Amino acid sequence: MLRLLHTSDWHLGHTLHGRDRRFEHQRFLAWLLDALVDARADALLIAGDVFETANPPATALSDFGEFLAAARRRLPKLDVVVIAGNHDSALRLDAMSPLLSFADIHVVGTLPRHEHDGSLDHDRLLFPLRDASGEVAAWLAAVPFLRVSDLPAPAPDPDPDESGDETGDETGDETPRSHDPLIGGVAAIYAELLEAAQARASDHHAVIATGHLYMRGTAVSELSERKILGGNQHAIPTSIFADWSYVGLGHLHLAQAVEQSELVRYCGSPIPLSLTEADYPHQVLLASFDGAELAVCQTLAIPRAVEVLRVPAEQPKPLDDVLFELQHMSLDATLDRERWPWLEVRVALDEPQPDLRTRVDRVLRSRPVRLLKISVEHVGVGGSLADFPNRRELERIDPQQVFIDCYERGYGSPPDAELLAAFHELREAVERGDASEAQLSPLPATPRDPARSAEAAPVGEQAP
Repeated sequence: MLRLLHTSDWHLGHTLHGRDRRFEHQRFLAWLLDALVDARADALLIAGDVFETANPPATALSDFGEFLAAARRRLPKLDVVVIAGNHDSALRLDAMSPLLSFADIHVVGTLPRHEHDGSLDHDRLLFPLRDASGEVAAWLAAVPFLRVSDLPAPAPDPDPDESGDETGDETGDETPRSHDPLIGGVAAIYAELLEAAQARASDHHAVIATGHLYMRGTAVSELSERKILGGNQHAIPTSIFADWSYVGLGHLHLAQAVEQSELVRYCGSPIPLSLTEADYPHQVLLASFDGAELAVCQTLAIPRAVEVLRVPAEQPKPLDDVLFELQHMSLDATLDRERWPWLEVRVALDEPQPDLRTRVDRVLRSRPVRLLKISVEHVGVGGSLADFPNRRELERIDPQQVFIDCYERGYGSPPDAELLAAFHELREAVERGDASEAQLSPLPATPRDPARSAEAAPVGEQAP
């Protein structure tokens, strides 16, 4: 029985709205070491995006090196395979490879090819995985993130006039079509490596693939996942992996089985990498093989070192409602500062609130929470002048009317007389050449709701 632990998308060195995530990553790596030991894992697969950027900070490189060293000390026979993702510098990972190979840690950054003819170097892409007895139990094809330049040139279409759907024939079978060079190129690389792996494997060996790909029929996190290869229209079909025992993928941060296939899996990221990922179930996968077949794929849930809160949770609400929720948040005052939750405040405004930040800070002052962002949603339809139904000649556009129209589209009602007067004062000062001379009326004091504020003193960390 071979036990393979599949993880990806660590993004070491990541920051969230300017805040460092190193503490969370260190807690994850410590947990992962224990999970490898507890699971009696034979192999570890890291399927790309080890780092957040191509030039990660020294602390990220140090944490990665310390993890690998600790894994080798605690599990001397563990097979470790690392591939580059689209966030990684493939050349940087390749530079690490010769040194790490002394510890039997296999790192693949760029797609390796023979210099003399440009063919794939199978010896640097195919690695044996051994079970607890030390016997080879599987062969792993470690394919890194593929760039367009990595793909083979498409074969000429024998019938260019023939039309067809790249997803398959009229029977509904999903088969990559030759007229899509990106899908066809990826399929050709995996087909060649499958043939090479099968030539090395015996009947009782599993053949496993990895990659850093965007697959068809998957859910993405729009705020933190870059489009790769050709984007959505070139998403890879599962049909290219039909004959593999298991395919462990990276790139998507939401853990998911591709098109309900238990054999083609994304394990997801170990921590939330954007505020929209606050509710993602973070995990690693433990795939166990009985001979050439996948016996079971278990989910190992990763504990959250730091929570990510969005208030309100469902959608933005009016400011008074949001302030009330913030005042009554249930927070653990015993937590160390590095474990205080990250917070996004989500407000729906029907009029400008120049003191919005001040009011939020006042409620959160001294509370054990770290404010990352105040997201504002206006109740109007929004848009620019180009979106207005009535087009106007440029020389006939009145600045006051532009201001009124934009305000109404943003907030759903026209500005009041006091705000219009402030606009005119500012406009006249600009025309005189010095906007600082504008004599604007002071903001009215914000009324407080004693019923909502009396129960709790305003507390919270002063946000940056």
